[in-house]
Amino acid sequence: MKTIIAACSQNLSGSRASLHAALRTLLAVPWPSQRDVRAWLQLLAVLQWVLSFLLLGPVTLVLLVYLVFTRFWPISALYLAWVIFDWDTPEKGGRRLPCLRRWSVWRHFRDYFPVKVQNWLVKTHDLSPGHNYIIGSHPHGILCVGAFCNFITGSTGFSELFPGIRPFLTTLAGNFRLPLFREYLMSGGLCPVTRRAIGHLLSKNGTGNAVAIVIGGAAESLSCSPGVTTLILKNRKGFVRMALQHGAFLVPSFSFGENELFRQVVFEEGSWMRAVQQRFQKMMGFAPCVFYGRGLTSVRSRGFLPYARPITTVVGEPVTVPKIEEPSSEVVDLYHGMYVRSLLKLFNDNKTKYGLSEGDELRIV
Repeated sequence: MKTIIAACSQNLSGSRASLHAALRTLLAVPWPSQRDVRAWLQLLAVLQWVLSFLLLGPVTLVLLVYLVFTRFWPISALYLAWVIFDWDTPEKGGRRLPCLRRWSVWRHFRDYFPVKVQNWLVKTHDLSPGHNYIIGSHPHGILCVGAFCNFITGSTGFSELFPGIRPFLTTLAGNFRLPLFREYLMSGGLCPVTRRAIGHLLSKNGTGNAVAIVIGGAAESLSCSPGVTTLILKNRKGFVRMALQHGAFLVPSFSFGENELFRQVVFEEGSWMRAVQQRFQKMMGFAPCVFYGRGLTSVRSRGFLPYARPITTVVGEPVTVPKIEEPSSEVVDLYHGMYVRSLLKLFNDNKTKYGLSEGDELRIV
């Protein structure tokens, strides 16, 4: 009996020693610092955004088609019925959820890019809530990070800088045909870049609306690369005509650093790959860019996350526009020229403040 008790005591002593050794080893492992935790939260916030924009719509569409051939087909049928019932909602102002703008994830998204909060969005002039506005957003870049963060999320203080102004951002109408992705877009305040949708916001939604349009569109994304500032704007005049028809003031904005977030393989004009991109863009509404950023595990790896570069969006002086229901081409050209001059002034006055040199020029084609 004494032998058994002694053996048990030795086993317990050995177990306690092993446990103490394991605890010492665990405590010796360095715990992640608050800085490391913040960095991972920022990385995850950007990852969910990139995956949402690139995969949410296609993956949901494939899943719903798959469910049609299973015993869960009522889910697809019910969602299809809902989409048919809700078809025109994107064209009528969408279904905005203010709580989504205040989502804490967007603060981590904002902080991923190394720039002070007060420098993310810069106001040069006031916007009166008694008017409606069309904000021209330049440049397009790859994923319009600056436009999304400033005009859709509340993380950069748009509502505080421009009290009484409700910002909206336009995107391709085809995005609102993708299941679930359309709900995601509308909840944030995005709407289709169509005459009907923009006209609704400028004429049937009261005043204090600011509709941001990435004027260069998908075609401009094909020329996006670090160190290059080329805008497709010379023949883009539809937004000016709409501003005249609704009496909406034109406001230029420029996101410095937008083109630095990704690397892109830019094919020369006249090459067969460029022709394929342009043909695809005309057919589908968006351009298939060959681009890459950083990976998830390391800054040196390659992936689809943007590089952590500073972005500063400067909102310029409004161009006063009268209301003319049927503006002539000459009037449209006049106000288009005024807008271009205002944009050039905005760029030249701020380029040296936000990462560019005095010799950098804005090229408009």
